[in-house]
Amino acid sequence: MIEVVQAFDRSPIAELPTDDASALETKLTTARARFQDRAAWLQPHERMAVLHKLAGLVETRRETFAMLIAREGGKPYSDALVETDRAIDGIRNAADLLRMRGGVEIPMGLTPASENRRAWTVKEPIGVVAAISAFNHPLNLIVHQVAPAIATGCPVVVKPAMATPLCCVELVKLVHEAGMPDGWVQTLLPESRDLSEAFATDARVAFLSFIGSAKVGWRLRSILAPGTRCALEHGGVAPVIVDRSIDLDAIIEPIAKGGYYHAGQVCVSVQRIYVHAELKQAFIGRLAAQVEQLRVGDPTRADTEVGPLITPGETERVESWIDEAVTRGARRIGGGRLSKTTLKPAILVDPPRDARVSMHEIFGPVTCVYGYDEIDEAIAAANSLPVAFQASIFTRDLNVALDAAERLDASAVMVNDHSAFRTDWMPFAGRRESGYGIGGIPYTAHEMTAEKMIVFKR
Repeated sequence: MIEVVQAFDRSPIAELPTDDASALETKLTTARARFQDRAAWLQPHERMAVLHKLAGLVETRRETFAMLIAREGGKPYSDALVETDRAIDGIRNAADLLRMRGGVEIPMGLTPASENRRAWTVKEPIGVVAAISAFNHPLNLIVHQVAPAIATGCPVVVKPAMATPLCCVELVKLVHEAGMPDGWVQTLLPESRDLSEAFATDARVAFLSFIGSAKVGWRLRSILAPGTRCALEHGGVAPVIVDRSIDLDAIIEPIAKGGYYHAGQVCVSVQRIYVHAELKQAFIGRLAAQVEQLRVGDPTRADTEVGPLITPGETERVESWIDEAVTRGARRIGGGRLSKTTLKPAILVDPPRDARVSMHEIFGPVTCVYGYDEIDEAIAAANSLPVAFQASIFTRDLNVALDAAERLDASAVMVNDHSAFRTDWMPFAGRRESGYGIGGIPYTAHEMTAEKMIVFKR
């Protein structure tokens, strides 16, 4: 059994039974059997109907899901409502994909050898999907893995983060209520890490969708069964550049939101802020005033803006990283412990470039501010780490914006917006150590698809 607790005060919410090796075998065998029985595959209109009904069911439970997100994951209730709305829209997005899903004609007759032939491609489900998710968006991330699998016709076994399994369990119940036959969408709560690894690397898995730490993700990729495809979504140390031309009044609020949303526990949270030397002191003063006003505490309260970290251990880790930076010369603004799970938002000014807060993903309510004189210096610093995900630049100079957008090493560059901006239909992918493959509902559906060519000789 696993005990699920509230992230904020660690009080129990529920107990759930775990799966042993026998249960894993049953689930994978069932999923494989569903895929092999082609005659029982749901037609596209049937899968669309399931997804549309599922979206409606989640919508009727909007406030219930939001409170569950706040309790098990610690995300403030107001943000949890937004996550639930995104999940509803994402399910409908997956249904809409089926209206446009199709192959292409391959030209023939271009050489004498290819005369009297017609060729085209069709799209088929790739096979059994193993989905491993993260805690920080316990409903929407599950939707990003399950809804594309339903749309493409893949059986999926999904393992939520063990700290936040309840949203996943409830969503899968609704999938069945929406009309999905048994065995197509299953939840896995493995009793050990070894069992999680056995799940991901089983030869019956055709596609692994992994959202989590780079250390685990890259290890899993190295030991996947031959032929298994995968997409890995890891973390970043997102850089933001503030150009000398910008109006500070217009950027403080979005930068603070990007840095402290969900207590910084987002893979593209604003972390490293490079500010032109002429604006640095004014920027720090305004950011500090904005951050000081953030309401920190119980995430189930409607007015809370920053909640807890996911575990007391994470709180201790983030606090130790802050202390290390301060000991080595950084100036701390704000910060401090409110409880065993909750930290006040902090700003670190000029931490050493080789401190942990400068080199690694903090995943906590901390941003770091550095000065620069020339834009080349800021771009070089932004690109200096082995991770690369989303980045942003704030500027009123079009030439600076275009130049930075081209030169920043990122999969997406936001101009005049924070680095954590995302919509669920856009591509979402890490580069280098930050990931492999492309996320986002349409792109995940593509990853779960196999293309077959048919050549017809007349």
